[in-house]
Amino acid sequence: MNLQTIEKLYMHLHSSERGLTQAEAVQRQKKYGANKLEKIAGQPLISKLVKEFTHFFALILWLAAGLAFFAEWRDPGQGMAMLGYAVLGVILINGLFSFWQEYRAEQALVALNNLLPHHTTALRDGHAVQLLVTELVPGDVVLLAAGDDVPADCRLIEAFGVRVNTANLTGESQPQSRDVTAQPEAALRRDILHAGTSLISGEARAMVYAIGMRTEFGNIARLTQVSTEPPSPLQKEIMRLSRLIGLFALLLGVVFFFIGRMIGLSFWENLVFAIGIIVANVPEGLLPTVTLSLALATQRMAKKNALVRHLPAVETLGAASVICSDKTGTLTQNRMSLRQVYFSGEMTSPENLPDSCQMYDVMRYCHDLRRIEQDGVAVWQGDPMEVALLESVPSSSVDFVRLDEIPFDTERKRMSVICDTPEGHVLYCKGAPESVLPLCSAVWLKGEIVPLDEAGRASLLSVQDGMAEQGLRVLVLAYRNLPQGTPQPEEDLIFAGLVGLVDPPREAVPDAIKTCHAAGIRVIMVTGDHPQTACALAREIGLAQDPVVLTGDRLRQLSDAGLQLILDAPELIFARTAADQKMRIVQALQHRGEVVAVTGDGVNDAPALKCADVGIAMGITGSDVAKESADIILLDDNFASIVAAIEEGRAVYDNLRKFLTYILTHNVAELVPYLAFVLLRVPLPLTVIQILAIDLGTDTLPALALGAEKPDPDTMARPPRQPSERLLSMGMMMRVYLFLGPIEAAAAMAAYFFVLHGGGWQFGSMSGLHDHLYLQATTACFSAIIVMQVVNIFLCRHPALSVFSRIHRRNSLIAYGIVFELALLMLIDYTPWGNALFGTAPIGGVVWLYILLFMPAMLLAEEARKWVVRRK
Repeated sequence: MNLQTIEKLYMHLHSSERGLTQAEAVQRQKKYGANKLEKIAGQPLISKLVKEFTHFFALILWLAAGLAFFAEWRDPGQGMAMLGYAVLGVILINGLFSFWQEYRAEQALVALNNLLPHHTTALRDGHAVQLLVTELVPGDVVLLAAGDDVPADCRLIEAFGVRVNTANLTGESQPQSRDVTAQPEAALRRDILHAGTSLISGEARAMVYAIGMRTEFGNIARLTQVSTEPPSPLQKEIMRLSRLIGLFALLLGVVFFFIGRMIGLSFWENLVFAIGIIVANVPEGLLPTVTLSLALATQRMAKKNALVRHLPAVETLGAASVICSDKTGTLTQNRMSLRQVYFSGEMTSPENLPDSCQMYDVMRYCHDLRRIEQDGVAVWQGDPMEVALLESVPSSSVDFVRLDEIPFDTERKRMSVICDTPEGHVLYCKGAPESVLPLCSAVWLKGEIVPLDEAGRASLLSVQDGMAEQGLRVLVLAYRNLPQGTPQPEEDLIFAGLVGLVDPPREAVPDAIKTCHAAGIRVIMVTGDHPQTACALAREIGLAQDPVVLTGDRLRQLSDAGLQLILDAPELIFARTAADQKMRIVQALQHRGEVVAVTGDGVNDAPALKCADVGIAMGITGSDVAKESADIILLDDNFASIVAAIEEGRAVYDNLRKFLTYILTHNVAELVPYLAFVLLRVPLPLTVIQILAIDLGTDTLPALALGAEKPDPDTMARPPRQPSERLLSMGMMMRVYLFLGPIEAAAAMAAYFFVLHGGGWQFGSMSGLHDHLYLQATTACFSAIIVMQVVNIFLCRHPALSVFSRIHRRNSLIAYGIVFELALLMLIDYTPWGNALFGTAPIGGVVWLYILLFMPAMLLAEEARKWVVRRK
């Protein structure tokens, strides 16, 4: 684009090279609105509400209610209508509660994502400032660099080495070059950057001409339909478990219906019995508890600087067995400072460099930094390494004009710029020693330029190795004059010197590494740095003492089988790796059955982040592309935050098991009275209405309290669970169905018979449904189950540790749940409306004393079982 064309563009958009004034920008925002896409229509709330009444558990309950109403229609006056209405009440309460929990979880996720707004750099009043993307208006001049999302449709004014990923817009998989060359064909214009694309490399200055829904991407968004993500491992497991329990309940109901027919029960007695069996075995609170556990975990993780973008990623992270971590900024502080300089054949400190030397020129001009205003102060924005180099350079009033740039990428491992200087065009280059040194043919030494032979090159590599062994990040600085028409500018460079930068490790990282080792999580460093630098840091933070180090060049030569053998090494570091190699490492680990979490910050990390089981992007240094590809974003870029997030993820799975143990225990206690009714020919000890009062009344809050437990102290002292491990394990089923459930059922049946025998009942006689003695007996059975559940909630807090070791770990929700449970029990037992609705009658103090005797018995029995487990 020539100067005349640029001036026409400024005139057309009523702007200038200084951008808009702040006042003009405010006026334009009022006219054009915010730069954002209209929210794509998601699933309507009414559809989400309907879904809560049509899932598998709800369908089973609908069937039970339908059978009850059918029975009332065929034989009125048997109380089946009330049963039907009660089951409908359960469906309604559970559906509304589940919908409310899911809605709250979604809103919490939206609120958390708003903690990380998208910014861009634009010129306002001639100064570069950071703006929210939504604040851009037509006429704004934006400054873009590699990794940035293009925030609006723009026309290029300046472009250095710009390549754009247009896959979101055109489906083109290969990056496309862009420059200021205007072409008449709109589809082929090289001087246009579209919203929804992202810069893969280079730097650009561009004028915004369309925002929001007026962009090409906005037009496509109007036509976009809602896409559904595949279910996570946890969601699949919950669906499998729901079907398993539901089918078990249906099968049990049908089997005992026929058993009842065989022993001579009437059709209606059998129907009541079958419905009771089904209702007793359906864990209605499972689905809302899953949502609650995940939502609370995301909120706790946000407080620990881990922002969850996809809810199921919480639990997946808890199963992580390998973390592939970057070095710079994740394990280190990303606060670089220049420590050592090798100049003119000598190792020296930066302060001893002469004021005028070519090293300073390379450090001053070879960078992609931008000067922006932040809180009224001008600061450099960009790579901390480049900031450290630039801030080490003495101030100068001379500023050379940049003519072109050959951008950095992970394959080249170097960057170059071409500037117009008084001596003519000069190329300044910096990069990794193995990338830049082979391009050098001379060296600046004692004021002279002398040829660089192989011996001299080997000597420089030896110096570099010595600096890297100290944990320094080493770069080569080089330059050359460019006569007109030079075909290969990055050749015959003059070696200016070596710089060694230090980036200290984060304080919390060594302890986090220890925690990972204790938790059976393998940590593999995957870095673009020199192998010696990576090893020095690994030893300092306790990651590895004598690691196997594999460079990107060696990795490129390895077959897949060879890589699998290398992955057997107990201590492993990948150095000088490219972005595509990181994805290959992740895939190789997944092939071994590992659950892999991977960190990334650059645009080239996006494929690995998407490929990993859990992608973790950096919130501070991460590019827009990396953040959008990730499941979790670290707000502080700290490795220790990953470990804290894994702990929360493990807690989610643990809490679901606690919840299941708790509710399945009372399901057993609710089932046994129906078995006694059929097999022993005794009056029905527990009515369906009373079962529903337990499942959807008294046990609701305590069960949800277990779903909200904080991580146990031993959460990170055990290896990760296997991906094949089921939520409802064999050990857990045995504990519920052969131990806790039978104890609770025995207490309930004992209380029932205690009241009957105390009132003179004889075995074999069938009491009427409204006999006062029978109502008291069912009340005793019902009350005993609830009282035993008060003990059980403490027993379920850990499968092996003593109840008494958990006293100091307060969970206020448990306390509130117990108060709610007992208060509701008193209302049901001792109020006229409670008696009438639930078929209860007040029981005396002697009955309560008898029930309370079973509480310490259950506690002691479980303590004994846990003691045996701990001994083993």
